[in-house]
Amino acid sequence: MRVIAGSAKGRKLESVPGTSTRPITDRVKEALFNILGASIEGARFLDLFAGTGAVGIEALSRGAARAVFCERDRLALRTIGHNLQATGLADRARVVAGDAFRFLRNPGDERFDFVYIAPPQYKGIWIRALQAVDEGDVLAPGGIAIVQIHPKERQDVPLRRLRLFDERRYGSTLLLFYRLEEGEANGTEAAPAAEDQAG
Repeated sequence: MRVIAGSAKGRKLESVPGTSTRPITDRVKEALFNILGASIEGARFLDLFAGTGAVGIEALSRGAARAVFCERDRLALRTIGHNLQATGLADRARVVAGDAFRFLRNPGDERFDFVYIAPPQYKGIWIRALQAVDEGDVLAPGGIAIVQIHPKERQDVPLRRLRLFDERRYGSTLLLFYRLEEGEANGTEAAPAAEDQAG
């Protein structure tokens, strides 16, 4: 696992020991940031269930102004700290040690342009987290929530302000993209704009 592009390009990232986290492959991470493109520059990025911190670190390396990493696992927190130091990106990062849902209920004054949601698999946590983002005040207007799940976990989620606008599948990883549309009271998801089948 490594940083794909930007100021820390090529730096290797440490993995979290054990099976408590859901890692993202370099292939999927590269595809994700190719989709986000230049919009990541100057953005505020929230990496929920951060694991190794690889996604938020990639955002920082590519020019995000700030990234917050939320994680409660002790080994993962240690790994995030090591990876931020190794990449030289710690000065634009904040690590929150604690429960992601508690943070979503009380994010303080920060609003994020991107929220990345990649919780443990097959527990329905992604649905609760997405609904918490939808109901809360963590996303900036026009902000995007991105969910990383296994394709078998996919289901429609009743949402009030977030609208599904794209989804991409890369083998056993599915990325769902939701945009915050203020004033939009959509009871169900919109149809995806595109789907990229790979693997």
